[in-house]
Amino acid sequence: MRPTDRWRLVLGRYADGRLPAAQHPDGLRYEAALDYLYGREYAGRGGRADDGTDGSDRDLSPGSLDPSAPSIVDWLGEVRELFPRETVETIERHALDRYGLTELVSDPEVLARIEPSEALLKTLLSLKGHLDPTVLGEVRRIVRAVVDDLRRRLENEVRQALTGRLSQHRHSPLAVTANFDPRGTIRANLRHWDADSQRLIVERPLFFQRDTRRIPWEVVLLVDQSGSMVGSVIHSAVMAGILAGLPAYRLRLVVFDTSVVDLTDLAGDPVELLMTVQLGGGTDIAQAVTYAEQIIENPARAVVVLVSDFCEGGPPSHLVAAVRRLVEARVTTIGLASLDGTAHPVYDKRMAQDLADVGMPVSALTPGRLAEWLAEVTAR
Repeated sequence: MRPTDRWRLVLGRYADGRLPAAQHPDGLRYEAALDYLYGREYAGRGGRADDGTDGSDRDLSPGSLDPSAPSIVDWLGEVRELFPRETVETIERHALDRYGLTELVSDPEVLARIEPSEALLKTLLSLKGHLDPTVLGEVRRIVRAVVDDLRRRLENEVRQALTGRLSQHRHSPLAVTANFDPRGTIRANLRHWDADSQRLIVERPLFFQRDTRRIPWEVVLLVDQSGSMVGSVIHSAVMAGILAGLPAYRLRLVVFDTSVVDLTDLAGDPVELLMTVQLGGGTDIAQAVTYAEQIIENPARAVVVLVSDFCEGGPPSHLVAAVRRLVEARVTTIGLASLDGTAHPVYDKRMAQDLADVGMPVSALTPGRLAEWLAEVTAR
């Protein structure tokens, strides 16, 4: 970003007419995102409003419904997309503490009118520590609606990948449409070809048998609950709920910041899990990996999935050493820089490379792709 673009952000609306137009392709988005919040400062001090008036006819006092509740959801999403984590935290703190915007998501009647969405859920989880207890019932309703929708969309895909892969060599007497073997069926029924009608008469359809894993694998899901990971936390909760219901896996669910909390008891209830997590704070990934090392019973049949942005708050060498110990103990590991529907992560690439160098590959996966990966590594 050019110096003049930076000055436009500093000066806000007073840059118009004094500085050249923003050269950065997202310059106008940056300016609009900051003006949405800090433009209130001008009006509050008698500055000029956007329409050229002195702002006295507009109610921009903290807690008003101008702008409307849905726009603050869009605005917070825009801020998270445009700015780095430290800047987002500062902007959100100003919005909460200086301008009182939490009132827009602290009114039960307002929340009751808003359509549940993943974007709204992210906002509510980010602000959960500041919400009035009177809205928690509506918050829980929104959490459940979004979780149920995500689970409906993901469960079939995930379960199909994890409950057993099709065996290309064995057939089953069970007629399951998803397991139909078209080529084998044609070969087995060629003798029933009717030359006159040019049709193949299928007397014996064939269906693949699914491989099943009789000895459960240990899956330890370590989820970073820092503020930047809110999307991944939501999808991790849904993924944990699905995994908890599969007999082929024995799930341990752990969330962490600078503390480590084992939430395995809540793994089967994504709604309660999301109402429990506390987003924000520092990050001690090494401590979480060390905890996983301590609870694993059979390293050769264990998988550790680390969901994080890999912005380690402690000494990086401690994290690298902890991961190396897991790998040397024959634990299968993977680091996920994103576990949501977009798989477009922002993470510490240098830390991720250091972990990859000692045997923990780092990637960005959707829940469906994670399920496929789990099926691959546990199919032995």
